Amino acid sequence: MNTPLQGSAKAVRLAAIAAGVLALGACFAYAAGWLGQTKLPPQRIIDTFEAQAGQHPGYRKNHAKGLCVSGYFQSSGQAAAFSTARAFSQARVPVIGRFAIGGANPYSPDTSVPTRSLAIQLSTDDGQVWRTGMNNPPVLPVSTPQAFYELVVATTAVPGTGKPDPAKVQAFFAAHPESAPFRQWSASYKASDSFASTDYNSINAFRLVDASGKAQPVRWRLEPQTPFAALPAQVDDKQFLQHDLQQRLAQGPLRWTLRLTLADPGDPVDDPAKPWPAQRRSIDAGTLVIEQVDAPEQGACRDLNFDPLILPQGIEPSADPVLAARSSAYSESFNRRSRETLGTGARP
Repeated sequence: MNTPLQGSAKAVRLAAIAAGVLALGACFAYAAGWLGQTKLPPQRIIDTFEAQAGQHPGYRKNHAKGLCVSGYFQSSGQAAAFSTARAFSQARVPVIGRFAIGGANPYSPDTSVPTRSLAIQLSTDDGQVWRTGMNNPPVLPVSTPQAFYELVVATTAVPGTGKPDPAKVQAFFAAHPESAPFRQWSASYKASDSFASTDYNSINAFRLVDASGKAQPVRWRLEPQTPFAALPAQVDDKQFLQHDLQQRLAQGPLRWTLRLTLADPGDPVDDPAKPWPAQRRSIDAGTLVIEQVDAPEQGACRDLNFDPLILPQGIEPSADPVLAARSSAYSESFNRRSRETLGTGARP
C-alpha cells in the first residue's frame, strides 16, 4: 500500500505529465468557450499561458520550444483503398515538420517536460495540404473541454512551491474515472533519449473517405524505426533533445512508420480519452522520412499554423468536441505571434 508520501509523489509526477498534456488540451477548453458557466474567447487561454510562462514575443504560445525539419512521406499504397487523399497514393510527398516539447516557455530544458510533439505538413501534387499535430500520449486524460478547465485548476502550481497541490490532483482524478487509461499510460511511461525514438499519436479520430464516399474512422500513430533507449537519469544539456536530433540527422535520415488504426462499429470515435481495443486492425500507410533540421523558429515551419483541421479531400474530422475546439486556439496563437518578433536575446 502506498504511504501518503508515496501517494503525493505519484500525484505530483502525474500532474507533471498532465500539465504537459494541457499544453495540448487546456487551450482547447478556452477555445471552445467552456469555462464553468461562462463563454470566454480563445484570447483568454493565450493570456493565461503568457501569464504563467512569461512574455516570449515571436514564439508559439504553446509548444514554444521546438525546431523545424524537412523530409518526405513515402506511401505504401495500403491506405489508398480507404481514402482518396493523394498522400496515400503519391510516391513521395514533401514534408515540413516541427519537433517540440510541451509548454509555453521556449527556454525550458528539453527533458523537463514529459510531453513531446511532432507536427507535419504534407503538400501533395494535386495542390492540397494535410497538417497534423501529434503527441506522445495515446489518449487525453479527459473527454470534454469543461473537464479540461477543471484539470487546469487542479494542476496549477501553488505559489512558492512551483508544484501543484497533490491533494487537488488526486481529487481531480478521483472525480474523473475517464482518466484511467491516461493514468495507466503515465504510470508506465518511460521517456526515450531522443525525439527520433518517440511515438507520436493523433489522439483524436478522423474519417478516411474512399472514392465511393464510404467513411472509415481512424486514429494514426507514427512509430519510430529508431530503437528505444531510455533517457539518462541525469541530463545537464538544456538542449539535449535538439542537439541529439541534429547529431542523428547529420549521420543520415530518420524514419517513422505511419500506422492507421481502423475503428470497428461502436468504438468511441468522438472521445479522445478512450482507447480502442488493442486487437483493432491497423495498416502500414507508409514511411515518414526526416532528412534535415532547417532551423528552430526561423525555419520553413516558422509561419505554419499546424491546425489539425487543415485536411485534404479524402480525410475528414470526427465529431470529437476537443478536436473541433483546437482550430480556434491554434489560430489565436498564430495570429498573435505573427504580429511579434523574437525578443531580444531569445534563443530557439
